[in-house]
Amino acid sequence: MKCFPSGNGCFWFMFLANLVFVLKCSLLAHAMLDPIDFLALQNIRKSLEDLPGSNYFASWDFTSDPCGFAGVYCDGDKVVALNLGDPRAGSPGLTGRLDPEIGKLSSMTELTVVPGRVFGCLPDTLSQLKNLRFLAVSQNFITGEFPASLGSLQGLQTLDLSFNQLTGSIPYSIGALPALSNIILCHNKLSGSIPPFVSQYLTRIDLKHNDLSGSISPTGLPPSLQHLSLSWNQLTGPVDVLLTRLNQMNYIDLSKNRFIGPIPTELFTFPIANLQLQRNQFSGQVRPTNLVTIPTIDLSFNRLSGEISPMFSTVQNLYLNNNEFMGQVPASFVDRLLASNIQLLYLQHNYLTGIEISPTVEIPISSSLCLQYNCMVLPLQTACPLKAGKQKTRPTSQCIEWKG
Repeated sequence: MKCFPSGNGCFWFMFLANLVFVLKCSLLAHAMLDPIDFLALQNIRKSLEDLPGSNYFASWDFTSDPCGFAGVYCDGDKVVALNLGDPRAGSPGLTGRLDPEIGKLSSMTELTVVPGRVFGCLPDTLSQLKNLRFLAVSQNFITGEFPASLGSLQGLQTLDLSFNQLTGSIPYSIGALPALSNIILCHNKLSGSIPPFVSQYLTRIDLKHNDLSGSISPTGLPPSLQHLSLSWNQLTGPVDVLLTRLNQMNYIDLSKNRFIGPIPTELFTFPIANLQLQRNQFSGQVRPTNLVTIPTIDLSFNRLSGEISPMFSTVQNLYLNNNEFMGQVPASFVDRLLASNIQLLYLQHNYLTGIEISPTVEIPISSSLCLQYNCMVLPLQTACPLKAGKQKTRPTSQCIEWKG
């Protein structure tokens, strides 16, 4: 077409040509992401807002390529990871709900929601994310029953829904996930029993601060486990057979439950850094066969009896208070205490009859010793925790009755 200065036809032709060019460029920019993923991200954005002080969504301008948005990671034309919220410590996080359209991001392998005020139920559509390996929505206000649909995510490796308000039981389908390596559900309102876990890759279970009950099957946890935290629940039954199988453990916290029975001797040979068994109903004698190398052991507030084993004298922080131990405190404890090798030794509220220590000796300032409320006249006065009470010695009638 020829163009003449006085003709309107050329003007409109050039205008239309430029308009087509602009539209093509816009479509190309959006075509970098799959249209289904593009629309899913739009819906996710509409259902969430920055809390005051957060600027996470400032980059979510849908006139540009969403693969450049904060927290959005793509492989080709698909979203493969979505980290919602600024991950830096102290960020205010987000508020709103997780839109069900999140389940349309079919190639996603990782979903994280940073701590904030996201509320409502987890959408059932998460079960559509068959490639999901990492799911973390912690320290928010997620409510509703634990979504059983997550049990269909056969590739899931890490599940962290801690510090929310989830209710209901942990589905057996979660325990059956074959690739699970970390499950962190602490600080919720979960009830019911703990399902058996079958994954041979499982290294961490954290279910503390819930309302779980019932006993744990002797084969309910895999030998691969290294970190086990079940404190502040209402779990019952013996655990000696179960614990004997978990010889890879480096952290155990079963405190504040209702476990019963003996504490297995083998437990004290495991590579554990911290052993918390306090405030249960464990009973019987505790007799390690070798010097114990676990730095911190808390067996307080149980029903343990017999004499205190000298094998515990190598423990740096040892809580044996509020049990039924009797007899003399081994001399090796005194030696290591005076050499500052023991930092804390709590033996109060037992039936101990003596300790060979000079009344004039000075306990190192870095060490703490409490002996009160036993069947002995205290050889020296030491600072005890306030909850130990004011009585220095147990009533004679109790000591005679116990010895008899």
